[in-house]
Amino acid sequence: MTRAAEIERSAGRRLSTLDRWLPLWIGVAMIAGLALGRFIPGVSAVLARMEVGGISLPIALGLLVMMYPVLAKVRYDKIAAVTGDKKLLVSSLVLNWLVGPLLMFALAWALLPDLPEYRTGLIIVGLARCIAMVVIWNDLACGDREAAAVLVAINSIFQVVAFSLLGWFYLTVLPGWLGLNTGGLDVSVGQIALNVLVFLGIPLLAGFASRWIGERRKGRQWYEEKFIPRVGPWALYGLLFTIVLLFALQGQAITSDPLNVIRIAVPLLVYFAVMWTIGIVTGKALALSYERSATLAFTAAGNNFELAIAVAIATFGAESGQALAGVVGPLIEVPVLVGLVYVSLWVGRRWFTASSGIRHSEKVRG
Repeated sequence: MTRAAEIERSAGRRLSTLDRWLPLWIGVAMIAGLALGRFIPGVSAVLARMEVGGISLPIALGLLVMMYPVLAKVRYDKIAAVTGDKKLLVSSLVLNWLVGPLLMFALAWALLPDLPEYRTGLIIVGLARCIAMVVIWNDLACGDREAAAVLVAINSIFQVVAFSLLGWFYLTVLPGWLGLNTGGLDVSVGQIALNVLVFLGIPLLAGFASRWIGERRKGRQWYEEKFIPRVGPWALYGLLFTIVLLFALQGQAITSDPLNVIRIAVPLLVYFAVMWTIGIVTGKALALSYERSATLAFTAAGNNFELAIAVAIATFGAESGQALAGVVGPLIEVPVLVGLVYVSLWVGRRWFTASSGIRHSEKVRG
């Protein structure tokens, strides 16, 4: 039996029922959220009021539940080896902070020249690099968990330092140079830092503490064979809960104006597909393993829609076109990146098998 066939059979055996039917569960969650926001009066208003410091408490809860199991799986003693991979780190920085924002800017202006609110919302989405949901896509695609933890941490630091500056550049400076209409973005470094702390810092600390305490008391074998399978499914439960809430918040806006939603969706579709493709091709060209190439691709393609929505609402209002564009982001990102998980596994079996296998043997699923 060929190595590719072995990997394919291993993948089939190890995917749980929840994993195998994930696209269906996500579709149901999206429909449920849209129905809640559309047909149950006051749901979106109640959810919008449940905020502290500009952060939605229900969404924060869902994201924390989603991220904790994945970060609890990370072998933190291997992170030092990841930081020495200069090819991975440099290529990730270039894709996330140069290529990604520029590509979204170009797509927004090319495809939404007559819709300035939605265009601005998309540019904000392009500036918000992923620090949360990407860990789910990376894990499902059998990417390198330790590399994902490092790249997410780097993105978080850059987000705090560069988000406001890049917002000013892409909404004011660059359009002015090109003779286009200019806008503005008023967002504090403190708000961005709070967002990063909540959506990354808390689950990262909890995941590290779980492994450190669990391994010291029970050993690594117990931790990875007993504890992780118990908490593993929480990640996808948290993901589905978060999706329901996000779509409930803007269910009325999405269902009442589907044509504009489609127009917002087109540049997002192109963006996710192009960024993922650039990432996986870059990894292959740099002779990275499949695991690290997949991590590079998903961290480049994903976006921090939590931050984008929070900034859009704080700056332009909850009912603004900019906020709607932010909410449409996960509407497109979730199914597209789920699809890309399957594409990634196929590419790994066909394109990377000769140099590195997909580490299904190291995947522990609930």
